[in-house]
Order: sequence, then structure tokens, then C-alpha cells
Amino acid sequence: MTKRLSALAVSAAVVGGFFITSVPAQAATSAGQGVVSVESPVTCDPGQMRQQIANLRTKAEKLRHLGETAAAKKALNDAAALEKKLTACIKADDDASKPFLG
Repeated sequence: MTKRLSALAVSAAVVGGFFITSVPAQAATSAGQGVVSVESPVTCDPGQMRQQIANLRTKAEKLRHLGETAAAKKALNDAAALEKKLTACIKADDDASKPFLG
């Protein structure tokens, strides 16, 4: 009798483990969330980002001429951060377009 119960328990555990691992990750929800949200992929527009960088640098130059050094420094820091994001985006696009050589 105990052999049957332990065999039944093991079978139930195996079947339960199969069902848990066979559910796709998109269908699984946490206990507190009822809706699974799918974010759109991040895309970058290098031309637009370069234009924003140029505008920020022009703005910083104008602010520097007006004596607003703190605002000019902030605009330059924003331009540097945007340039760093642009570089990372271009690098990610280049890496994603290469075929996998395994």
C-alpha cells in the first residue's frame, strides 16, 4: 500500500513539474498581476538623435554666451548622455545584424 502511495506521489510530482515547465513564459503571471504586458522593442533613429545632440550643443553655446554656465553645463551633459545612448544603440544594431557563428 505504501509503495502505491509513494509511486502515486512521484507520478503526481512529475506530471505537475511537466505542466509547470511546459507553460510559456508569456502566459505565466505573478500572483499580484493579472495582465501580462509586452513592451514594444526599443528602436533608435540615429538621424533624429544626432539632430537632438546638435541642438543641445547649440543651446549650450548660446547659454554660455549669455553667462548661464550652469544651464550650459546641463545641456552639454544631456548631449553627452544622448551621444552615449546613440553609440550604444548603433553598437547593438551592428551586433544584432551579425550572424551567429557557433
